[in-house]
Amino acid sequence: MGKPIGNGHPMSCVVTTKEIAEAFGASGLEYFNTFGGNPVSCAIGLAVLNIIEKEDLCGNASKVGNYLIDLLKELQAKHQLIGDIRGVGLFIGVDLVKDREKRTPAMAEAQYIIYRLKEQNILLSADGPHRNVLKFKPPMCFSMENAKFAVEKIDGILTDLEKGTRVGVPNEESKSVANGLPLTHSGSKRKLPQASVSELNSSRVDELRNIEALQSEETADENSNHYNRDLCGQQQSSYRSEHGAVSCKRIRT
Repeated sequence: MGKPIGNGHPMSCVVTTKEIAEAFGASGLEYFNTFGGNPVSCAIGLAVLNIIEKEDLCGNASKVGNYLIDLLKELQAKHQLIGDIRGVGLFIGVDLVKDREKRTPAMAEAQYIIYRLKEQNILLSADGPHRNVLKFKPPMCFSMENAKFAVEKIDGILTDLEKGTRVGVPNEESKSVANGLPLTHSGSKRKLPQASVSELNSSRVDELRNIEALQSEETADENSNHYNRDLCGQQQSSYRSEHGAVSCKRIRT
């Protein structure tokens, strides 16, 4: 277990059985850790455990998580883009698809939603083989009010997106963008799928272009290794929205 157990303090721990630990010691390998078991880290770790128990954060995760799943299921009934909702506690995934029967991953839409949420101070990430799953993993103190606020914002963004792409409108096929804006950039590490976008106003089209531009910067060189300066270094770019430029720094490993 890593970072969260120190609530910001850098620490980690290993949980194993007595038999495995004794077998490691009997192997003859010498293990040494300069900071392992230092009193400051131990005190912080114990304080975190005490707060988790005192404030019943495990119970809160279960209660708020179930509430969040219920809210998301209400959105699923309203928005065709949501294909599935799954998770336990506060660790929840929202699977976005273009077609519920074919299970076509809605990758570009997922990235669009993430950037729109960022503008409203809500940070989510995409996960899964196709990066079309919105991943919820909030702090354990996450409340029902927080859950309701996040879902309301997602509802608004999905509504705007569906008005533009015609996704979710029964028996109506999507139309192409008038200016032929593609949502796929070949060679991108995180490839965006081709999607039809119509009736979007100019600001939304610009937003989608900016998202694609950021994705295209992540083109990976298959012949490069981790010592390649371009791949391992920091890259600075900006995403321009209706609220101005937002700095985006990425570190490749």
